[in-house]
Amino acid sequence: MHSSAPRPQKSPGGRTADQSAPHPRAARRAFFASLTGTSLEWYDFAVYSAAAALVFGDLFFPSSDPLTGTLLAFSTYAVGYVSRPLGGFVFGRLGDVIGRKRVLISTLVLIGIATLLIGLLPTYATVGVAAPIGLVLLRFAQGVGVGGEWGGAVLLSSEFADLHRRGFYASAAQVGPPAGNLLANGVLAALGALLTEDQFLSWGWRVAFLLSGLLVVFGLWIRVKLEETPVFKAIEATQDRPQAPIRDVFVTQPRALSAAILSRVAPDVLYAMFTVFVLTYATGELGMSRASALSAVLIGSALQIVLIPLAGALSDRVNRRLVYGCSAVAAAVWPFLFFAVVDGSSWLLLTLGVVGALAIHSLMYGPQAAFIAEQFTPRLRYTGSSLAYTLAGLIGGAVAPVLFTALLGAYDSWVPLAVYIAVTAVLTVVGIRLGRDGDPTEDEELEREAGQRHAAEVTW
Repeated sequence: MHSSAPRPQKSPGGRTADQSAPHPRAARRAFFASLTGTSLEWYDFAVYSAAAALVFGDLFFPSSDPLTGTLLAFSTYAVGYVSRPLGGFVFGRLGDVIGRKRVLISTLVLIGIATLLIGLLPTYATVGVAAPIGLVLLRFAQGVGVGGEWGGAVLLSSEFADLHRRGFYASAAQVGPPAGNLLANGVLAALGALLTEDQFLSWGWRVAFLLSGLLVVFGLWIRVKLEETPVFKAIEATQDRPQAPIRDVFVTQPRALSAAILSRVAPDVLYAMFTVFVLTYATGELGMSRASALSAVLIGSALQIVLIPLAGALSDRVNRRLVYGCSAVAAAVWPFLFFAVVDGSSWLLLTLGVVGALAIHSLMYGPQAAFIAEQFTPRLRYTGSSLAYTLAGLIGGAVAPVLFTALLGAYDSWVPLAVYIAVTAVLTVVGIRLGRDGDPTEDEELEREAGQRHAAEVTW
């Protein structure tokens, strides 16, 4: 008579009670879903950013002073950041209450529809002041969607993954911005090359926004096929879903929230400088062509697609906060070198400067997703991550292009721009110092408890 040991019971998340990692195929599928979804949403966000720098000043904010038109266009760019906290509050809360997957589908639809409508929006010459008002409202909707997207995308990939490789898997969401930026600027560059200046200003720029409809359908197809994350299933099984997650984050985890917010400031500002404002600086101050400036950003963004996951993987092997902090120090120094040597006669110097800045950004941005998620307990992770991401945007990326434009106009010098970036790097180092290292045992214990409850229910 043979006796056989009982098979290990699977928790509701799909892992056995003694496992810390799911099947590799599930982790890869979640990584791809997070990567593609955020890339599509950041395409929508980035195509607006590039258009704000290149055409929106003339089309929606006509003025005899080009600097004023650009400033107003960047103000609508900032609206996309100002509205993010609303998305973080609404969708972050829902992500901890109803689950990651359903929220991520909603954010993708919201951003896609808003971007599609921007492509159909009449200009100031056609409908007057209604044009910039409509632009601001649609940009607001984009920001709300992005505010709820990031935290969920990070958790989608990291909560399916080996808990000791969270830096690499969480970086899937971080590849979205450079991938979306690459795609957006690539489309705009192709349209600029194929069309005359008049054609591009008249209708060519709209094509980049209208493409969003096709991209959203593809993204939805991928996300609908996914299951809920193992961590959220375990939270459901243990009946530990929070009733008031926003309040709980502010009351029980204020240090974690402060650390996560400050850690994001320098990466946001550095990215705004070298993917958005650099287009204005290169064309307006250095006298370079729009195609030259765009190509420099495209090359830097392409390299980031590789560098960001490598940086995330590096942070799994080396202390995550150390990698992040050293990169923040480099971010404080690089702008001084860039502005001192770049001039309008050398496209190569411009490109090397942009590539160097985006490489430094990658070393911060790759570990960032895991660092922020690790600051919060599993039951408050979506809310905490979303609040940190969106509130940091208010003091980082939202005001950066506007301040860059205003500082350059007031002082006619690059020095205040470099000093501004250095100050934000100091804030980020403070945030990293306030933060904590990751603790994989939190997720392991949660899933173990869920597995034990499930086993007891099956036995009963």
